[in-house]
Amino acid sequence: MLKPKTSLIVSKLLKKIFQYFLQGLAVLAPIGITIWVVLSLFNFVDDILPNIVHSIFPSWLEKDAEGNLKKIPGLGFIVVIIIVLFVGRISSSFIFSKLVKALDSVLENTPGIKFIYSSVKDFFEAFAGNKKKFDKPVLVNVDAENVWRVGFITQKDADDFEIKDHLVVYVPHSYAISGITYLVPKEKVRVLNKITASDAMKFAVSGGVTDVAD
Repeated sequence: MLKPKTSLIVSKLLKKIFQYFLQGLAVLAPIGITIWVVLSLFNFVDDILPNIVHSIFPSWLEKDAEGNLKKIPGLGFIVVIIIVLFVGRISSSFIFSKLVKALDSVLENTPGIKFIYSSVKDFFEAFAGNKKKFDKPVLVNVDAENVWRVGFITQKDADDFEIKDHLVVYVPHSYAISGITYLVPKEKVRVLNKITASDAMKFAVSGGVTDVAD
């Protein structure tokens, strides 16, 4: 049986070891998860391209002894990046914009596909398109007096819902890609002029752990 003094030393040592473990985990977990996500995306794209190329040009790619298509690591990822950059570069051209608009009209009016397409389109445009929605960070009072949430104004009015003097505010959840949309009176919304949209989003999603840049 350990003496009280020895037991105390062992207890402190275990606490110290556990503290070091948590600190190491806090450092390695974000790095490891980021690398895992990037590599998973990298491999996913690399696995898709050879099959697409082989279906169009069967003679371009050979198969190994096991019958699998030979591939150059990273080539698929690079090709996709180049295609995305190219489309972004020509997206404002007259002819291309007309083609996109025509395809957009078809997809927007096709039953079943319309819901998926419009939802994905609105999501990406909200973050990166010409119609960015999450660029006006605010504090919104929706729970109780003097209790505020970090959110983003997505509509300057709620007239479509027949509510006057209201704003549409999106409030992201912490550690998730989900959120809640609120229609709130304008007096319950405070615009954050000294905080960027990206800093506000990181603060909200991280549960308040991330520091807000000056």
